[in-house]
Amino acid sequence: MDNIFYTMTTEQLYDIYLKHPVVTTDSRKTPSGSIFFALKGDRFDGNRYAATALANGCAYAVVDDANCVIEGDERYLLVNDVLITLQQLAHHHRKTLQTPVIGITGTNGKTTTKELTAAVLSKKYNVLYTQGNLNNHIGVPLTLLRLSPDHDIAIIEMGANHPGEIHTLAAIADPDCGIITNVGMAHLEGFGSIEGVLQTKGALYDNLRTRGDNALVFLHADDERLKSIIGSLPTYTYGINEATGPDILGQVSGQSPYLSFRWRTATGAWHEINTHLIGDYNIYNALAAIAVGSHYGVDESDICDAISKYVPTNNRSQWVETGSNCLIVDTYNANPTSMNAALDNFARVASPHRMVILGEMGELGDASHEAHQHIVDRLKDMHLDDVWLVGEAFGRCNHGFRVFRDVDEVKAILAEHPLKDKTIFIKGSNSMRLFELPDLL
Repeated sequence: MDNIFYTMTTEQLYDIYLKHPVVTTDSRKTPSGSIFFALKGDRFDGNRYAATALANGCAYAVVDDANCVIEGDERYLLVNDVLITLQQLAHHHRKTLQTPVIGITGTNGKTTTKELTAAVLSKKYNVLYTQGNLNNHIGVPLTLLRLSPDHDIAIIEMGANHPGEIHTLAAIADPDCGIITNVGMAHLEGFGSIEGVLQTKGALYDNLRTRGDNALVFLHADDERLKSIIGSLPTYTYGINEATGPDILGQVSGQSPYLSFRWRTATGAWHEINTHLIGDYNIYNALAAIAVGSHYGVDESDICDAISKYVPTNNRSQWVETGSNCLIVDTYNANPTSMNAALDNFARVASPHRMVILGEMGELGDASHEAHQHIVDRLKDMHLDDVWLVGEAFGRCNHGFRVFRDVDEVKAILAEHPLKDKTIFIKGSNSMRLFELPDLL
């Protein structure tokens, strides 16, 4: 990334950072000796809280409003733009350490893939990886600034809902290798079309091309969209279609309700893994992690052990037995691609009393009505005990199912009429707050 003029240069700030290698953007969370970055948002201006951060224990405050600087106080570090400074500092730190970096993006599965990959690599290496959903223009630099010389490798998750965002994040992280889990219908309000999604996610490959033969893509060999843009990049492939000759081949062997599968290298023996993951679509996330582990020399038995012991705890395809009902909780996010894949899986769940509670899918723009109508049309053929739909988008569709305005209406009904002895699939965009329902079921 090219430097621009700062009152303080990246190199000068980096010298300070090396002495104070903890950064914060929250004036309420100020570890002693840390550096506060006064970021701006739509509803706040971090410059206004710089003095508070310093009073609460920060050693320095990086600001871009000269009016907030107390004259003579050398703890204020004035720059032209705090966000750009944070990003450039993180990039400079990453380039200085030269720790191998794996970049992960995709429409669905990127967080699960990141978690599984971290579990696998941790069997052999000291791994830094994205925590939670810190995968945006702020979260990526904050993650990179947690990188220390003690880390052997870093896994950086990159999310996007508008064109150009992966280009920016890849430029900051400058990964050595990368994974695009898949490309599907999500954030169409921002991307405009599936082609826009592909172009944006494909920026990870574009960045890797700058490394030439030193780059590596862990390629989903069964995804034709990804194969269409890979070009001449070096690849290490994974998939379930033996005809494509993937380096890592997998086959689903069961779902009861957790996914079981077997895998092998191109010339190796089969390995069986029983996971704690719900949904056969998760085999691709697991195979991606296996491919990374195999490439980086993790013992095959350790790979199997890491994946079999991984338990999702982030409202992503979790199986929950409440005492009253059995739940499949997938409430972190939803888009047409992930919703259809999850319904495909739920259709195969063997249970005499099945029910779904679905929240609307956000950020679909002009494609919203058609996408929601497609989902309700599918539900008509699934032979379910009951269907509860939440949100105005479902209310505008043609169907005979029960529609709730919001999650609070659902909670009110559950308080009066508890459900019992059902297997319930719960999924919707995070903004629908369906994650509040499992405690009532």
